[in-house]
Amino acid sequence: MNAICFVLKEQLKNLYLIKRLADFQLRISNHNNYLGVAWEIINPAMQIAVYWFVFGLGLRNNTTHDGIPFIYWLIVGISMWFFVNQGVLEGTKSISSKYNQVAKMKFPLSIIPSYIVFSRFYGHLGLLMIVLILCFFGGYSPSIYSLQLLIYVPYALILTIVISLLTSTLGVLIRDTQMVVQSLMRIIFFVSSILYTPKNEIVMTVMKLNPIYFLAEGYRASVLHHEWYFIEHWHLTLYNLVLVVILFIVGSILHMRYRDHFADFM
Repeated sequence: MNAICFVLKEQLKNLYLIKRLADFQLRISNHNNYLGVAWEIINPAMQIAVYWFVFGLGLRNNTTHDGIPFIYWLIVGISMWFFVNQGVLEGTKSISSKYNQVAKMKFPLSIIPSYIVFSRFYGHLGLLMIVLILCFFGGYSPSIYSLQLLIYVPYALILTIVISLLTSTLGVLIRDTQMVVQSLMRIIFFVSSILYTPKNEIVMTVMKLNPIYFLAEGYRASVLHHEWYFIEHWHLTLYNLVLVVILFIVGSILHMRYRDHFADFM
């Protein structure tokens, strides 16, 4: 319990520092690129185009999904994936790559994965705005249901941070963690409802255990389906809240258990 409270307090106490470091990280990540932070939007847009060409025009022959054109169904559901995927991958190696820079100072180590993840959050907000604009011109205007994004967007951020807190500690202790996480993220992507929804009930039940399913369907409900998804599927909402709490507890305990020994593993 002490470890959990300490990490939570460290996060809340250093919110401004997390924001400042995230801004700096965003600048240094793109300072060598002519287009700068625009690549935070361009890269996801190019990947969306590929997925639409393969799964929309190719495999699905540009059909609709629940009466919604596949392209809109795809871009809304996949919009948060680029942030979560990139945030987890970079968050996993955050402590091992940044530790030497802060080893000789009194620095709140648990915020390292937080600010790395937050530096990628700006790109998600920008991409989401573009997606909403495209949906507007496609006939899907904002509604009262769009307010649900105020739930799902912060949840995507918190989920990515708590996962990164856990994996960043494992990344210091076990060098193969980065490769394992990369493989798992590929599996998680395809075992979600981002590209398709299976008709088999058993497969669907397993898929719902994936928090990315909850996010993808939540985003779509907010923008396209116009339903109170977190209320109508309250059991799924409760499951995902409990999942985040468990991940945070495990990540906090593991982080505090080995925090003073990170230097020995570097």
